[in-house]
Amino acid sequence: MTETRDLNKPEGSPDVEASGVIPSRRNFLKFGVSGIAAATVSTWIPDSVVAAQLTTEVIDDEGAPGAGERRIQLTVNGQLHKLNVPANAILLDVLRDRLQLTGTKKGCDHGQCGACTLLVNGIAINSCLSIAMQHDGDSITTIEGLSQGDDLHPVQEAFWDHDAYQCGYCTSGQIMSAVALLNDPNIGTDDDSVKEAMSGNICRCGAYKNILAAIQSARGKMGGTV
Repeated sequence: MTETRDLNKPEGSPDVEASGVIPSRRNFLKFGVSGIAAATVSTWIPDSVVAAQLTTEVIDDEGAPGAGERRIQLTVNGQLHKLNVPANAILLDVLRDRLQLTGTKKGCDHGQCGACTLLVNGIAINSCLSIAMQHDGDSITTIEGLSQGDDLHPVQEAFWDHDAYQCGYCTSGQIMSAVALLNDPNIGTDDDSVKEAMSGNICRCGAYKNILAAIQSARGKMGGTV
């Protein structure tokens, strides 16, 4: 199977090739982009953005917080961000809309599907249920922060090797939950324990068998840290 593939692009949609980033299975697993979504909106993240995430940089909103806002500090994928956000801003929306980290998906918005899963201080959470200001000072890892340049995280590699996705919308959340459980010594290594730990992540395509195989395959390659 070739790594790159053409996407059916409707008239008026962004030119993916013109962006300098060619859609591929590798980019899919690095950035959590759904092929269906990419057919209508180009959400591929350039390599320059990934390179920037490998360094620590303070990004400040100009001026003091406005009425009803709070100033918070988030370390996201190694970057330090200082942001003025509404007191009721949801973490998922801040990451997607303010920081343009769209790999984390908005699914049910009720914490029931797992598409929005990311890591906060190494713990998997549903970001759609989390208020951003509650995470002031926390360290956050999204799907975009797992790979090191062109080197995929072992779980991303395993999802590739085992074709553990179909439509792809749940994939980033599945991967983040898998990373968390593989780093958790309190979760058993048997298939039933893995299934139980992953039960909060819904795959509407039914790729559960491949997802389980990918997680168990990545287990031996994990070094205990993200």
